[in-house]
Amino acid sequence: MSEGGRGITLRAVAPNAITALALCFGLTAIRYAISASGTDPNPGDWERAIGAIVIAALLDGIDGRVARLLKGESRFGAELDSLSDVIAFGVSPALIIYLWSLQAMPRFGWICALALAVCCALRLARFNAAIDTEIQPHKSADFMTGVPAPAGAGLAFVPLYLWIATDNDVFRNPFLVAPWIVFVAGLMISNIATFSWASIRLRRNLRLEAILLVALVGAALFSEPWITLIAISALYLGLLPFSIRSYGRISQARTQA
Repeated sequence: MSEGGRGITLRAVAPNAITALALCFGLTAIRYAISASGTDPNPGDWERAIGAIVIAALLDGIDGRVARLLKGESRFGAELDSLSDVIAFGVSPALIIYLWSLQAMPRFGWICALALAVCCALRLARFNAAIDTEIQPHKSADFMTGVPAPAGAGLAFVPLYLWIATDNDVFRNPFLVAPWIVFVAGLMISNIATFSWASIRLRRNLRLEAILLVALVGAALFSEPWITLIAISALYLGLLPFSIRSYGRISQARTQA
């Protein structure tokens, strides 16, 4: 129930249901990770764990759009979305990475896993605290502050992608995984400007090419999922300097105006 005793409108139920479904997939990923690292491990469950997080990310990408389409935005939905994101893209990836690699160095490995989960929570808390703030330089320019939670989860899994793709245990080495996780955690709470969907604008004559590219990436995810995820992660990291420079130009133009 919302303030004043009024319930949630029916049009707000659909996006909130999608958000709850994303939360369920995030928790299901933990279940697969526990199964993969148990007494009777099934290596394929690591792939299922990542698949569950990918589905959660896709659902997270559409719940807000569905809410705007149905005009069903609510403060309840915003809070539920943040809680879902913390679990699906903070707690779940941290536990998966810990069970897969970092438990080989229990104390320091657990600290690194905690860093990922806590930084994800801090990022989302910062986002919620700024919802009602009128002056948001990055948001007003259609940029995001720091790496968003779903992208952070995807980047955290890069060593796991490489391990599955190559079957090389060097990528499972906790001394390699731990600093990578700390690096990704730092990106999530950083103040760097990162591209959002709204900040990427294509020329009108490139619309068909863009649609073709999306279709090809979708096909690649089905045929070669791990190589594709590695490529997407590398591309995202490669775009960070360009997003910082692009925002710098916009900020400088605003200052001179």
